[in-house]
Amino acid sequence: MATGDELRRPVAPAAPARAVRTANPDLTLVNLNMLYIRYAEAVERERHLPLGPLYLTTALERAGFKVDFRDYQFCEASDPFDLASMVEFCADPGPVLGLSCMANLLPFTILAARELKQRYPDRTIVLGGVGAKGVERLVLERFPWIDLVAHGEGERAGVDLLRALRNGGDLARVPGVFRRDAAGLVVENPPAPRILELDDIGRPAYHHVDLTRYDAYGMITSRGCPYPCTFCSVAPVWGRSPTYRSPQDVVAEMRELHEAVGVDLFLFQDEFFVASKPRVLAFCEELRRSGLKVRWKAFGRVNLTDTETMRAMARTGCIEIRYGVESGSAKILERTRKGFGPEDSVRVVTEATTLFPRVDSFFIWGFPFETMADFHETVFQMLSFRLVGSRILPSLLCLLPQTEVYQSLEPEIPLEFCPALLPEYMITGHETLGIGVVDTGGKHAPIFDFIRRHPDVFPGFFLPDVEGNIRPKFRILQEHGFYRSANRLLGESDSCGAHSPG
Repeated sequence: MATGDELRRPVAPAAPARAVRTANPDLTLVNLNMLYIRYAEAVERERHLPLGPLYLTTALERAGFKVDFRDYQFCEASDPFDLASMVEFCADPGPVLGLSCMANLLPFTILAARELKQRYPDRTIVLGGVGAKGVERLVLERFPWIDLVAHGEGERAGVDLLRALRNGGDLARVPGVFRRDAAGLVVENPPAPRILELDDIGRPAYHHVDLTRYDAYGMITSRGCPYPCTFCSVAPVWGRSPTYRSPQDVVAEMRELHEAVGVDLFLFQDEFFVASKPRVLAFCEELRRSGLKVRWKAFGRVNLTDTETMRAMARTGCIEIRYGVESGSAKILERTRKGFGPEDSVRVVTEATTLFPRVDSFFIWGFPFETMADFHETVFQMLSFRLVGSRILPSLLCLLPQTEVYQSLEPEIPLEFCPALLPEYMITGHETLGIGVVDTGGKHAPIFDFIRRHPDVFPGFFLPDVEGNIRPKFRILQEHGFYRSANRLLGESDSCGAHSPG
């Protein structure tokens, strides 16, 4: 996680304030995507721009709807994960209440929705975001207080849904929702057609937030990735089909944010920023011509990045490139269909460390088919990359339901909830992180009891063969200096940067 200058908040005399809460809205939309990590003696909290809900807000307002947008990252309660705090934050919602979350906060969101339904039984509660991807049907079958689950791109489907709800229309005609029919059976409506020209979606609804209150500024240049990596939970959300923004539109938004609130550091959050060499070079040339003096960070891809591409990125202000190396084992890379080998990673990452101030190398460990020999090859590469100057970010395998590795899991491999270990992407904020362990007891223990009761809804919290597969590898990583620090906030050791833009 970055500290100091890299994450300083921009200061501008004319920064827009948070808009006054919308009166008589058609929809109250709540962002529940947040980074909140408890340590024994500290809390790490970063507030990130909620791009997805803000893009949806723009589309709805263009269609004439009134949106009451609320960002739960700014809940001021002493404990934002107390259900009463969530209910209070959502007080007096519009007739439709939309809750957007990722998989790590899906349990909390579902339980909060139950409390909200009890308080406001006449509201229609719609669950959105990527949190329920792959388990939409189970959510509606098991939790009757959730009325609808949205899926796919929301800019088109959301407009159709609000029109139907406001006017008493036929929900069977609304794309992109899971719903219950007259007999109470769950039905999936097909998604709306993809938006092919992302320039057309406009800007996120920045007028609903105070930009100066955020700790980091993300942007997207594309949606989707065509690669078939079996562990990836992102590509399936977009049907493994990428769409793009033009370089001109991306740079124009960078200029707007820079001039409005002084943003001078951007993270391109899309995992397919380096989609092709011509596309990257075109963006770099557009940024150079603009004269903007800004810094930026992006995710690369080992088999799509060459010397010319990296040099162009570095010349135009890229101070950090992030690579999903994933494994040092050729066998694991082939089985997970990464599309490159360990020798490619060595060549690209080594060169990148000579061109960028920081190079992040992400690794995944704990695959159920990863032998100890495979794992040792990965650890060797992690240590080698650390020696050449790359920051190493190991992540415990996260078995989200939309991933092929979860769907093809052999039935004889036991999945277990291990209170002391959680995949980095599933840290919720309810638990307390200690030195290499996680404490899920105390006040928020009922959340984890809820997770245990529904392993098929929340598989990302469960691990394959804890004693035979996970713990031996975890001990080796600790011996080599990973997972030792109780406080990532202090930057004491390498850690997973899954949540952090720093």
